[in-house]
Amino acid sequence: MVIEAESGLYCPAGDFYIDPWQAVPRALITHAHGDHARPGSAAYLCAAPGEALLRRRLAFDETSPPPQIEAVAYGHRLRLGDVTISFHPAGHVLGSAQIRVEGADGVWVLSGDYKRAADPTCEPFEVVACNTFVTESTFGLPIYRWDSTESVVTEMLEWWQQNGASGLTSVLFCYTLGKAQRVLAELARVTDRPVLVHGMMVGTIDLYRRSGARMLATTTLVDRPRGRSLAGELVLAPLSARGTPWMRRLGDLSDAFVSGLMRVRGVRRQRAFDRGFVLSDHADWPALLETIAETGAARVLASHGHAEPLARYLSQQGLETGTIRTAWEAEGGSRVDDAG
Repeated sequence: MVIEAESGLYCPAGDFYIDPWQAVPRALITHAHGDHARPGSAAYLCAAPGEALLRRRLAFDETSPPPQIEAVAYGHRLRLGDVTISFHPAGHVLGSAQIRVEGADGVWVLSGDYKRAADPTCEPFEVVACNTFVTESTFGLPIYRWDSTESVVTEMLEWWQQNGASGLTSVLFCYTLGKAQRVLAELARVTDRPVLVHGMMVGTIDLYRRSGARMLATTTLVDRPRGRSLAGELVLAPLSARGTPWMRRLGDLSDAFVSGLMRVRGVRRQRAFDRGFVLSDHADWPALLETIAETGAARVLASHGHAEPLARYLSQQGLETGTIRTAWEAEGGSRVDDAG
């Protein structure tokens, strides 16, 4: 039904690609992260809640024609060639979707990225029964097991408060699309204090607000008088801002990174953060296994991350397995995008 091709995963029966990494005639997009949504294709199809984010990701210049972007509601069935497709919530970020493909070879579900934990900023994951399930494996090792979101958010708030008592600015590095908005929404459950954000985050935060997500109030450094102390403030910033002149305005600070990667202490030490908060937008090991079992799939193909260890484990459990490689993985199977 779906095969690996030079430009990405291709469905010959429907003549479309899923999350292609090169320009193609027709691309079906699971979500708007840069390793899944690339510019240059002639036509795009996505789930309706993610349309605005996809348009932002694919922003074109005046010298190139705008891409054709269509969006359909979750669950809406659409005939493409000899297959029927539909998008279903993946719970990863706003508008993220699994893509169900039904045809002569049965039902395939291509998950994109997904998580099972509740997230106030996006639709929860929907289990979709299938014959073949293509699962991500970003954290596809038994060491990756998440604590409750509530406990992590409590730790985050306490860190912020303790830094304030010590006269420090709290700088929390996180991914611009998905993680920043989830942090703001989760913190809104326990405090009403406003948060400073890097300018790169403003656009996506605004799109989330328009979708109805309830988050803490935010402002940027530009809106703050120069010379005013930021001690006691919380600042969200992308990793790309670390070590830049922008950081000089923050004064004495304590920094932290929020990602599932922080489950491994060596990663935190290597990256030299004061704190690491383990809050991920991907499924952990137990959630991966739970999801695979719930789909009822007899065949499971792993991609995006620790694909080989996951496939090997599933094979030992009696499933037909395999791996799918993408252009967005480094040597050893690690993600090279927002593996958080």
